[in-house]
Amino acid sequence: MNPTLSLVVPCYNEEGNLRALAERIEQACAPLDVSYELLITDDCSSDGSWRLLEELAATNPHLRVQRLASNCGESAASWAGMQAARGEYIVTIDADLQNDPSELPHFIQALKHYDCVCGSRVKTRGQGDNILKVLTSRAGNWLRNWLSGDRISDSGCTYRAFKRECIANVRPFRGMHRFLPTLIRMEGYSVGEIPVVNQPRHAGHSHYGFWNRINFLADLLAVRWMIKRQIKPRVAIRIPPDC
Repeated sequence: MNPTLSLVVPCYNEEGNLRALAERIEQACAPLDVSYELLITDDCSSDGSWRLLEELAATNPHLRVQRLASNCGESAASWAGMQAARGEYIVTIDADLQNDPSELPHFIQALKHYDCVCGSRVKTRGQGDNILKVLTSRAGNWLRNWLSGDRISDSGCTYRAFKRECIANVRPFRGMHRFLPTLIRMEGYSVGEIPVVNQPRHAGHSHYGFWNRINFLADLLAVRWMIKRQIKPRVAIRIPPDC
């Protein structure tokens, strides 16, 4: 049986990107030997995103859409999509087309070696970004890895693929989308990286700003606390053995 794939997309005010996103994902998945669904969660957008999603879902059999009752942030929209996903494998991808759907085959191939595969934009961003942005990104990733014990080179890239069982026991919180590889590793699963391109935003503007960076530091300290307080008791003997 062919593997099933769920592409999970959080969406907030991405009306100008959604039609092109659905088209490019369809083009990328058509030659693959997989069954797939595209699941887009609208985080209570204030533009015409939801109206467009309803229109697209009426004609695209692969597309499933849902809308949150209130604006809850990227982590909540991503988590709602993961919980609704029906695929054997889950891919998280941004709605702004900075993540290139044509790279999906690389993720599927890498899943033969890891439980979770993270995209890394380090090489391509180093070629296009100014030196201040490169150094700031490297410093942020160094701090994150130092406190979390991870070796992820690009924690800001949410282009990831993983087996659905990786998140079975993960508990969501605000900002969790930045730390999903760490949470998956804490559950005992293997995490790897592959290089990905960093495309220009197709339309609209970035939702990432100053307060996101402040919240990142608070979330990082919370994850550090979780790692230090984690318990994993291993039972050596059971009597009766099937209890």
